[in-house]
Amino acid sequence: MKINQHPFRKKWGQNFLTDNNLLNKIARTIDPQSKDNFLEIGPGEGALTERIYPFVNQMAAIEIDPLLINFLKDHPTLQNLLLIQGDILLQEIENIPIRTPVRIIGNIPYNITSPIIFWLIEQLNYWEDAFIMMQKEVAERLASKINTKAYGRLTVVTSAYLNFEYCFTIKPDVFIPKPKVESAIMRFTKKSEPLIQDEKYLKFNKLVATAFSQRRKMLRNTLKGWDISEDIKNKIGFDRRPESLTVEEFISMV
Repeated sequence: MKINQHPFRKKWGQNFLTDNNLLNKIARTIDPQSKDNFLEIGPGEGALTERIYPFVNQMAAIEIDPLLINFLKDHPTLQNLLLIQGDILLQEIENIPIRTPVRIIGNIPYNITSPIIFWLIEQLNYWEDAFIMMQKEVAERLASKINTKAYGRLTVVTSAYLNFEYCFTIKPDVFIPKPKVESAIMRFTKKSEPLIQDEKYLKFNKLVATAFSQRRKMLRNTLKGWDISEDIKNKIGFDRRPESLTVEEFISMV
């Protein structure tokens, strides 16, 4: 099977990188080391995998497409690669038979970028860094500033747990099929100390999602059902809209 023979599944957001120079650049940016253990999300036909796997200690790859799993099993340079067929969002790193912490790489379906970033947060104890290819617009949203249109739930929740670095932009014409948007590689690392405790993550995530669900409304309307002390409400000012709050102000409400 070759890329131009593969039946692309739109539901899985399949876009394969075909530019060797770009693939080599990505591999150099990731900089795999012999001691490293890698987890790849969506290896496709292994174009990036074959530039990482031979140089590391261990590597597992999770692919949802069974046709691609069969192709990878027969790939001459990927023998003994641990292959798992399934949805990454249903996986827990601690249950994968690979040493942790892992380094994560992935050319992911753009329609599940936010869920995968939240999955990274939920798996904090089991990975070291992550290089994720995503839609450029989403990458820019992660680093957006307060009081901007792009500033939202993804920015706030991610910033409480992760550091992120914009590596470089990728043009559409290096993919098959060619997407309609530009892409970007983002590197994620963990904050040395999360800004909020693990046990408050679910409440924090839900509160931020509720606040931004009607972003043009004031907090006193969107969060009126939440048990937030009057002292905190007065200190923050509940006549404000969510995009005007800092990450720390959101955290103070949980």
